[in-house]
Amino acid sequence: MSAFSQASLELIETVARLGSFTSAAEVLHKVPSAISYSVRQVERDLGVVLFRRLPRKVELTIAGEVFVEQARAMLRQMEEVKAQTKRAAHGWQKTLKITLDNVVKLDRLKPLVEDFYQTFPHAELQINMEVFNGSWEAISQERADIVIGATSAIPVGGDFEVRDMGVLDWTFVTAPEHPCAKAKVLAEEFVSQFPAICLDDTSTVLPKRHSGHYPYQRRLLLPNWHTAIECLKNGVGVGYMPRHLAMPLVKNGFLKEKILPDQQPVSRCCLVWRKDDNHKLIQWMIDYLGNSERLHKDWLGYD
Repeated sequence: MSAFSQASLELIETVARLGSFTSAAEVLHKVPSAISYSVRQVERDLGVVLFRRLPRKVELTIAGEVFVEQARAMLRQMEEVKAQTKRAAHGWQKTLKITLDNVVKLDRLKPLVEDFYQTFPHAELQINMEVFNGSWEAISQERADIVIGATSAIPVGGDFEVRDMGVLDWTFVTAPEHPCAKAKVLAEEFVSQFPAICLDDTSTVLPKRHSGHYPYQRRLLLPNWHTAIECLKNGVGVGYMPRHLAMPLVKNGFLKEKILPDQQPVSRCCLVWRKDDNHKLIQWMIDYLGNSERLHKDWLGYD
């Protein structure tokens, strides 16, 4: 029996864990003499002593401690290789890659993760966040299996499917003490004096898109809504926010909603996923996320 066979590694690990040939024999359904003989064989193959034999127990030597640590790692790796092979044979990939567009709310993220990990004990989620055309780029470059909240029209071709998530409403907001908050009428010339808070599109190949602003208004490009909200609250600039993200801040007095004379911007949102009949994690997640009405409520809705 090779020192590095699975049977040998399991035997040594069991003896080390229980500290006794007799106890290991009971667990492994063997006689103590067979356990002792197998351990000596492994020690002979390695050319080292793994256990100190004491009257009623055995203890690991320093060399034995090193071997057992590595043996446990090898056993875990063997099990993972088996599990991955079985999953691949039945169309279950190890990792599901989800991209969230920065416009979606995150209330449903916690239950989604918990339900996924409970359903698939050996699979993993990889969750990234993109802005505007960066979401489409992620799906087209296969950095994402699923995109939640991709906005506007489909700018790229590819082997993917789309499910409508409804309309994303935008609202113009300012800090409560900002000059725009106090003005009765917000003309283009007046608003254009102040920086427009915009999220920076994360695309590197596709043309970049940004939230609404006036042609001669300087932009402040920011990486995410967390940063943008802090700038808005502190009066650094003004701008449009998705209504479902803005209204809780308006209700709590951190921001003030204002109406511009221009038409409010509107965006269509959708769920996008790669076509792959063999990727059963994708199919499970698409079913889990639900129809268009549920998608809008869970990711774009507000009270």
